[in-house]
Amino acid sequence: MVQAKPKPSYRVGCWLFLRLLGVVYLIAFVSLWVQIDGLVGSEGILPVGDYLERISENTGAERYWQVPTLLWLGHADVALHVLCAAGVLLSLLLIVGLAPVAMLIVVWATYLSLVCGGQTFLNFQWDVLLLEVGFCALFVAPGTTRPQLPWSASPPRRTGLWLLWLLLFKLMFLSGVVKLISMDETWWKLTALDYHYYTQPIPTWTSWYAHRLPGWFQKLSILLTYVIEIGLPFLIFMPRWGRRVFGLATVFLMFMIAATGNYGFFNLLTAVLCIPLLDDAFWCRLLPRSFATWIGRRTPHQGTSNPGRRISGTVPALLAVALIGISALTFVREMVRTAPRDGIGGVTGKLFDGAERWILGWGRPYVLDWVGPFRTINGYGLFRSMTTARPEIVIEGSRDGSTWVAYEFKWKAGDPARRPEFVAPHMPRVDWQMWFAALSPQRATAWLEGLMRGLLEGSPAVLGLLDENPFPDGPPRYVRLVYYRYEFSSSEQKREDGVWWVREQTGLLTRPLSLAQLQ
Repeated sequence: MVQAKPKPSYRVGCWLFLRLLGVVYLIAFVSLWVQIDGLVGSEGILPVGDYLERISENTGAERYWQVPTLLWLGHADVALHVLCAAGVLLSLLLIVGLAPVAMLIVVWATYLSLVCGGQTFLNFQWDVLLLEVGFCALFVAPGTTRPQLPWSASPPRRTGLWLLWLLLFKLMFLSGVVKLISMDETWWKLTALDYHYYTQPIPTWTSWYAHRLPGWFQKLSILLTYVIEIGLPFLIFMPRWGRRVFGLATVFLMFMIAATGNYGFFNLLTAVLCIPLLDDAFWCRLLPRSFATWIGRRTPHQGTSNPGRRISGTVPALLAVALIGISALTFVREMVRTAPRDGIGGVTGKLFDGAERWILGWGRPYVLDWVGPFRTINGYGLFRSMTTARPEIVIEGSRDGSTWVAYEFKWKAGDPARRPEFVAPHMPRVDWQMWFAALSPQRATAWLEGLMRGLLEGSPAVLGLLDENPFPDGPPRYVRLVYYRYEFSSSEQKREDGVWWVREQTGLLTRPLSLAQLQ
């Protein structure tokens, strides 16, 4: 009689995943903490107190569901710092492995509170991805209170593993397929990378060199991206070799993206999400044979379970299935809202119309709108349409309305001679939002006015978000927003003039504004 092969175990991968997730949480909290006063503090760009007061004036008790944040208990600056400090402490405890289920719940609630209070500055895909990954991690976390070694832990629940695997599938597949569904010709013609390196939000110095790679290499890179993002995700349904290939290929793609651009903690978080795909046999192959053998002797049998030390029972399994179902709705919604109304016809267009009518027709109002405020089950898709030019907003100040001096940001494109630097996994949120503001100034009016007001008032919190204050003796009397068009310099320009960028002023976005006019 042939003995059936034992199912692969994922103890080591989940043990490592939970600790590295704690590292990502730690980075996210520390990165936000150093900016929180200037972003949403009482003297910041968008004070969270004003935001919550406006909501209170226009809503009743439902505001606690619409904006689920602990800042309802108090929104003074000290409350913001307490939440950031608590997040750092909780992240460290998660890294240690102390009561991981409790830590995951509380750290998720803490970060959700800051995301809701952070308004537009915490509205990035990796913020909501961190919330979703952190919540799904509950289903593979051991229910113990003391730290454990990976080989002494009980095996993670299969429903929890599938929850994480399908989340990675959704993230990667959507990131690839929306590029094609959007009908953006740069993605279809394989020319997107001709523009990407200098039009991305915060390039690095390596972006300048990557921009000059041959055209055939850029096209091949896009094809490889399609293979990894659209094709390989289906390998999670294959035996463990398929999951290994998908996980390692995704880590490789994240490394290459991080090597030529600054995307906060997104690349690190996505790589961490790949770790539960790798089974224990994979990790043992990376260890010395004697150590791997010793671990194998100490590891409990795959079938061994300890119900008292892990979230157990049918309720978590049913909840995981419900989460997968809701996640599928976000999957459909993301594709439907990406497809142009007049750009896709035939059978594909009818499928999208049917999905919107029969799936989202009830799923959006009765399910997605209900869970949406918690930002924990989401759709994804970066760069579904490639920008082919780089507009930039430069903020200038003046004491007399005649002589103007530019404010320099810490990381975004500004002085053409300044080399683009690496800043990830730190997330400079104003620098990022300035990129979006340049693409659509009207949508950024509220916070741009708050930024200019802070500069005219000489707010230390707001000035701390920028590089150097060009008016150290007192704030200027006027500020204005100037529109520029930026491109990477040529090799000759860089060699002769030492500049990384060339720019051309294309107009004034605002007239000179005083503090009285803004108020």
